[in-house]
Amino acid sequence: MARLRQAEIVRAQRKRPESLDAYDLYLRAFPIAFATTPQIVDKALDLLERAIAIASDYAAAHALIAWCLHTRFCFGGGADDVRLAALRHARIAIAAGGDDATALAIAAFVIGILEHDYDTAFNGFAQSLVLSPSSALALGLSSLIRVWSGDDATAVEHAKQAIRLSPFDPMIFCPYIALAYAHFFTGRFEEAAAAAGRAAQANPGFSIPAVLRTVALVRLGRKDDAATSVRRLQELVPDFTVSRSVPQIFRSPERFAKLAEALREAGLPE
Repeated sequence: MARLRQAEIVRAQRKRPESLDAYDLYLRAFPIAFATTPQIVDKALDLLERAIAIASDYAAAHALIAWCLHTRFCFGGGADDVRLAALRHARIAIAAGGDDATALAIAAFVIGILEHDYDTAFNGFAQSLVLSPSSALALGLSSLIRVWSGDDATAVEHAKQAIRLSPFDPMIFCPYIALAYAHFFTGRFEEAAAAAGRAAQANPGFSIPAVLRTVALVRLGRKDDAATSVRRLQELVPDFTVSRSVPQIFRSPERFAKLAEALREAGLPE
């Protein structure tokens, strides 16, 4: 996270708002905004809400608020008012952040995952990559939205670019997750299991890599390894069920069905 924070400081110095108070609040929030624990994210939200109270058109702060609210929605109960608030801030960031590659990428991701508005998401990523063609963050987040939309080839391309550009990035788990999804859906189960394992190493407390490693191992017929992966998944999510714990984020319902079928075969409850 230290390298990501330093890179963000450099970027923010070019895009900072007129108010240095808002800028300081944003920089204090950034290192904790990408946690997957709602309680930690709430601390970032408090700082960011104070930042936009000072500078209402601060695109970077709106984008980071959208990210934090997306985390609260996905990991904190799924209240629809939280989802709608995340989308509102993401769209403000898109409108106000035309020259801010990071804000555009984060906002595009939130719109893609929470509203499945892939056209707006892809346009946001494209604009972000015009501004910063070597942005590992934009490429990594784009790879996830691409695979959820069904575009496995572009997902793999963007994920591999992100990994090559920033192999030790704190967000490296995102492109590895995209690779695991894409390889699973195209029948490359060894590659899917390997990518899921790399994602788990990068973010040990996140359950999705364990989901993806489990389904890949099931399809490979590696029952003992799959059972070990199931135990790890249940350590991360003690009340795991297929219907409630696997995000239904795909354009095609058949993709969720493929994951769900393999998870049931692993012995996980419906």
